Amino acid sequence: MSNDHEIRPFRLDMPEEAIAEMRSRIAATRWPTRELVTDRSQGVQLATVQQLARYWTTKHDWRAFEAKLNALPQYTTGIDGVEIHFIHVRSQHENALPLVMTHGWPGSVAELLGVVGPLTDPTAHGGTPEDAFHLVLPSLPGYGFSGEPTELGWDSGRIARAWAQLMDRLDYTRYVAQGGDVGASVTDAMGRQAPEGLVGIHINLLAGAIGLKDQLPANSQQERAALDALNAFTTDGFGYFLEQSTRPQTIGYSLLDSPVGLAAWMLDHDTDSYYKISRAFVDGEPAGNLTRDNLLDNITLYWLTGTGASAARWYWEFGRAIARAAGQAPPAVSVPVGFTTFPGEIWAAPRSWVETVYPNLMYFNEVGSGGHFPAWEEPELFSTEVRAAFRPLQKS
Repeated sequence: MSNDHEIRPFRLDMPEEAIAEMRSRIAATRWPTRELVTDRSQGVQLATVQQLARYWTTKHDWRAFEAKLNALPQYTTGIDGVEIHFIHVRSQHENALPLVMTHGWPGSVAELLGVVGPLTDPTAHGGTPEDAFHLVLPSLPGYGFSGEPTELGWDSGRIARAWAQLMDRLDYTRYVAQGGDVGASVTDAMGRQAPEGLVGIHINLLAGAIGLKDQLPANSQQERAALDALNAFTTDGFGYFLEQSTRPQTIGYSLLDSPVGLAAWMLDHDTDSYYKISRAFVDGEPAGNLTRDNLLDNITLYWLTGTGASAARWYWEFGRAIARAAGQAPPAVSVPVGFTTFPGEIWAAPRSWVETVYPNLMYFNEVGSGGHFPAWEEPELFSTEVRAAFRPLQKS
């Protein structure tokens, strides 16, 4: 890998031996006894993980996912010492607005595949040519098919700078950015850095609320409900967050050694998503695109790339970046901001909260369905929101 501007085509072809070894490890799983409660309060439920493992070894088709990914233009390029993998789909509409979208944890580019068609080819999905985007979907450093950082410092700010370099390398002189989860933090950083060419951002998780919760309005019923949800997360719902932000290496041994351990860790994220995923495996009732196959595509990607530990290290970097910035007001976001609140989000941010974090809010909407992984769960609705948020910035 070099740091020149070379962009290299990428094609996925995992060895059959790696897939066979994964299945043998799943079959050799040592199972704990059943939890002593009827909900997720003790963690991911035994029945859920056993049904997941059964489907994983008997019905999931990794090669079908490989074919889906290989049908899209994929590339790698070296930026700041790390090989970055990205999907780059140009719209047939030449005046399309370039858009870089960032996934999160425990996701990957797999969670964004459902929006590729609606965003790049809107005329086939109820939109107009003016709604088109040229789409860039990078894999975060240490995630998926991107390389692992070999030095400290790859926090959201550094990733944001890398994405600006990537968009410049692709000759995009005017573009927008979108993200949720880790991607929301990266996209927020891009908005505060305001690199030349970035003209707007859209976010679907108000990550900044964690550090500001004592300053956020709590007068209306909606505001109090959001605060209750945020407090529930920071007291009883962020075990994965605490472990990964303090000891990512420790959990990394388990994530690299046991496919079932990896899957359970990835499922134990947020209440809304967990129960939707559990119903998909236990009852065969998926929520939107949170199907068994789509979910296992993503989990298998983590396993076969061996990125459980390197992905977790972003949280360690995030925690130290927050500590370094304690007591300092962050730079203002100088580009227009769009925000969509999905009802199943960990905390569904009301408009007053979003305006507290982003005084230059240009677009806000609360929709009726979707949760923490909206591009995955509700790709059509999510795409509609992205179009609406960026429509004022589209070239005529």
